[in-house]
Amino acid sequence: GQTTEDRSYRALTPFIEVLQHIQQDYVEEPNIHLVTSGALHGLLESLDPQSSYLTPSEYTQYKEELQSNHKGEIGVVLSKRFGYVVVISTVPDSPAYKAGLRGGDILEAIAGFTTREMSVGQAQLLVEGEPGTAVKLTVVSRRFGTGTQGEDVDVVRRELTIPPVHVERLDGGVALLRVPALNAGKSAEIRAKLEQFNSEGVNKLVLDLRDCALGDISEAIATARLFVPAGTLATLKGQTVNTKEYTAEPDKVIWKHPFTVLTSNGTAGAGEVLAAALGGNPGAFGGKVDIVGQRTFGTASEQKLLPLDDGSALVLTVAKYYTPDGKAILEEGVAPTVEVQAASGSGDQDVAK
Repeated sequence: GQTTEDRSYRALTPFIEVLQHIQQDYVEEPNIHLVTSGALHGLLESLDPQSSYLTPSEYTQYKEELQSNHKGEIGVVLSKRFGYVVVISTVPDSPAYKAGLRGGDILEAIAGFTTREMSVGQAQLLVEGEPGTAVKLTVVSRRFGTGTQGEDVDVVRRELTIPPVHVERLDGGVALLRVPALNAGKSAEIRAKLEQFNSEGVNKLVLDLRDCALGDISEAIATARLFVPAGTLATLKGQTVNTKEYTAEPDKVIWKHPFTVLTSNGTAGAGEVLAAALGGNPGAFGGKVDIVGQRTFGTASEQKLLPLDDGSALVLTVAKYYTPDGKAILEEGVAPTVEVQAASGSGDQDVAK
C-alpha cells in the first residue's frame, strides 16, 4: 500500500546514513558536491549503460553542443562498459575506421576528459565538431599493443557519408548483402537489391549485419517486412510508454528464398532489432532462419532527457525493445543460433561459408 514517494524516501535511508558517516568520520573533510555527484553517476549507470546523470555544468555543455549544429563526425558508435566509454562499431571508411578503432576498444579519455563518469550522449557530442578539426582519443586496445595503457590517437572529423549496401557474389549462386547501417532509405535500397537478385535467379542470400549499429528502428522494421510473412517482429515496452507491437505485413515480402543472417558484437540498436525479427520468425520460404556469428551488443532501447530543478538532468531509459519471443535486447543482446568467432583478418567469403 506504499506510494511511490514512500518507497523512494525509504530507499534514501541508507544513502543518508552513508553520507553522514562520510561527513563525520572520513579522514578529512570531503567535497560533498563531488561525493553526491559521483553517487548519482553510479546510480544511473547501475540501471543500464544508456542511462546517465548530467551535472548542471555537463547539461549546459550538452545543450550548447546540441545547438552548435556541427557536421563533422568520426564515424563511431559508442556505449558504456566497465565504467568507461567503449566503441561498439565504426562506420566503414570513416575517420575512426581508418585510425584503427574497432568494436571493443575502450576510450579512456576523449578530448582530454576521462570517460569514467561520462554519459554516452556527452561522449558522442565530444567526438563531433567542425569538419577538419581533430579530436584526441585515449584508446585501450589489444591491436595497438597497449594492454591496459591508453594510447593517444588523433582522429580528424569530416562530414560522414554512410556507405551503400554492398553486394558480393559467392560460390554456389549465393549473394552476400552487407548492410553497414540502417539509416533513412536503407530499407528501400535493400528492397531494390532483393528485386535484382530475384530477376537474376539468385536463390540463396547471406544478410550481413555485422557492425551494423547506426540507424532507425523504423528502417529495421521495414527491412524485416521484406523477409517475414507473418508474426511479431519486435515489441517496445516501458513503464510509462504505451506498448507498441511491430508485426509482419505479408504483402510487403520480396525475398521468398532461404537466407542466413550474420551478426557480431558490433551489431547493435536497429541492427539487432532486425536480426531478432528475422531469427525469431520463419522466412517466407517456410524454414528456420539461422543467425550466425556472435551475440549482439545489446543497446536497443529508447531514452528520455529529464531536466531537474537544480540545472542537472537525467538521460533515462524509458522503454526497451523485445525479441519476438519476449527477451529484452538491452539486457541480453541477440544470441546467434550458430556461434562463430571470426578469425582476425577473415574475409566476407570465409565467414559466409
